[in-house]
Amino acid sequence: MHRKIARFLQYLHVERGASPHTIKSYREDLETFLDFFLDENGRCPEPGSLTAVELRGYLSALHDADYAKTSIARKLASLRSFFRFGQREGWATHNPAKALRNPRKAHKLPHFLSTTEIGKLLAAPSSQTPAGLRDRAMFEVLYSAGLRVSELVGLNDGDIDFDQELIRVRGKGRKERLAPLGSFAIRALRRWLQCRQLSSQEARGREAPVFVNKFGTRISTRSVARMLEKYLRVTSLDQRTSPHTLRHSFATHLLDRGADIRSVQELLGHKSLVTTQIYTHVSTSNLRAAYEKAHPRAH
Repeated sequence: MHRKIARFLQYLHVERGASPHTIKSYREDLETFLDFFLDENGRCPEPGSLTAVELRGYLSALHDADYAKTSIARKLASLRSFFRFGQREGWATHNPAKALRNPRKAHKLPHFLSTTEIGKLLAAPSSQTPAGLRDRAMFEVLYSAGLRVSELVGLNDGDIDFDQELIRVRGKGRKERLAPLGSFAIRALRRWLQCRQLSSQEARGREAPVFVNKFGTRISTRSVARMLEKYLRVTSLDQRTSPHTLRHSFATHLLDRGADIRSVQELLGHKSLVTTQIYTHVSTSNLRAAYEKAHPRAH
C-alpha cells in the first residue's frame, strides 16, 4: 500500500503538475486512510480488494471523530483519485469510492468588498514611493483580472501584452489562460515597472518577475498577504479580507453588472461551473432589491 501511495504522489507531481501543497494534502488524506485500517485491523489493506462498504465505514468514523464535512469530502475526493489511478495502473479493477456520495454541506458565501471599499483599498498605497506603486499595481491586477495570489506572484514580463491589454496566467495544474486588464491596472503596471529594481540573480527579459520585494527578487504569496494586512489597518476595512477576497469581489461585481456566468467561469479559470455558481448566491440580494424596486406587484 505504501509503495502504491508513493507512486501515486509521484504521478501527481510529474504527470499532473500538482503543486507541493496539493501533494501534501493528498499524502495527509491517504495517511489518515491507512491509519484507520491499521487501528481497525492491525494491518494495511490491499487497496485492490477494498469495497464501498469498507470505505463507508471509514467515512462514518471520520464523521464520528467530528471532522468537518468539507474535510470528509476532500478525503473522499482523494480516495477517488487514488483508486482511479489504481485502475490505470492495473492494481484496481474498480473504484470503490466512486459510488459514495459527498456529505451535504452548507455553502459558505465568500466574503467580498463593495465597489466603494475596493476603491478605498486601491487608493491606499502611496503614489510617491516604489513600494506604494508596486502595491497599487498588485491590487489593481488582482482585482482587474480576478487572479489567485499564486498566479499574481508568478507573472513574468513576457506574460504582459500592453498593446492588447492582456496577461497570460498560469493557473492550477499548469493550465494557462488569457485575462483582460482594465485601463487602471495597465496604468498602474506601467508606473511600477518604470521604477522596479531587479536583483542581479533574477532573470531578465521575458522571464523577469513582474513583482519583486525590496531585495529585487520575486515576491512571495505570504508577503502579499502581509502587505494587504497593513493596508486593511490603514483603511479600517474588514479584517477578514485576504488577497483572495479581491478575486471574490471581481466575480461578484461582474455578475452584479450582468456578466453571464460562463464568461465569469472562463475569466476565473474554473474547471467546473459549479465552483463559479457560488457567486450567484452572493448576487441574489441585488436581484431581490432590483425586483422590489421595479416590479409593480412586489409590495
